[in-house]
Amino acid sequence: MRFDLMAGTAAAPLAPITRAPVVLVFDSGLGGLTVLAEVRRARPDARVVYAADDAAFPYGGLAEPVLVARVLAVMERLIAVHAPDLVVVACNTASTLVLPALRQRFDIPFVGTVPPIKPAAAATRSGLVSVLATPGTVRRDYTRELVDTYAAGCRVTLVGATGLAALAEAALSGLPVSDADLWAEIGPCFVEGEAGRTDVVVLACTHYPLLLARYQAIAPWPVTWIDPAPAIARRMTQLIGGPVRGLGDDSPGPVRAAFTSGDRLTPALRTALADRGVAEVAFEAMPLVLQ
Repeated sequence: MRFDLMAGTAAAPLAPITRAPVVLVFDSGLGGLTVLAEVRRARPDARVVYAADDAAFPYGGLAEPVLVARVLAVMERLIAVHAPDLVVVACNTASTLVLPALRQRFDIPFVGTVPPIKPAAAATRSGLVSVLATPGTVRRDYTRELVDTYAAGCRVTLVGATGLAALAEAALSGLPVSDADLWAEIGPCFVEGEAGRTDVVVLACTHYPLLLARYQAIAPWPVTWIDPAPAIARRMTQLIGGPVRGLGDDSPGPVRAAFTSGDRLTPALRTALADRGVAEVAFEAMPLVLQ
């Protein structure tokens, strides 16, 4: 099963937009493709730009001040070039750390992605919940505050997967990814004891749902996998409204993608992007310079 989360943002709904809105979906790499699919389904009339800061991937390996400065700099460029009506930050690591700075800097709404702890606590029957996230998200006080606030009555296992996002990117690029490598990352999520066993796993990185079918195949027992993407798209439509009649049919339009590096754009990955509606890939070079 899949469950989803209402993704919050501090912004109020915009005035009605009577034209096709421009929506920017932003991530450090390819994980935001899981959110892109829901955004296109919710607003098929939108002009969607998918932006991947792959020059700085993975964000979880950056020090917090470096990450904040990097996202602000990249977003400055993207907003200047694409003039979006709304930005979806389809990255848990960036959302839990950079959203306040983004909202202070830019006068457009941002929809973030946060670990869906609340719906996980509501969905569990055993009381054993695992949060599969990047090590950076696991370390964030924000994540632990969510657990304390919404899942105090549950036994929550925080699993910092060191290489799962990279494995998801590799698989999408056409490289082999073994079940053993995947199990090494997700295995700690499955806890069994006298009180019962894990029955809910939170996918707290947008890369992770890219391999959901593989997890289901190797899981030792069925669990509910919680993916925030559908709720992120719902929050977007709350802010900018639903599709505008007369702007086309119900089929999503083509997507433009922008990469800050593009070094890992293999033929297999280009095919995967095309399968997800990406008709044009541009390069807005912004190498990562650590100071």
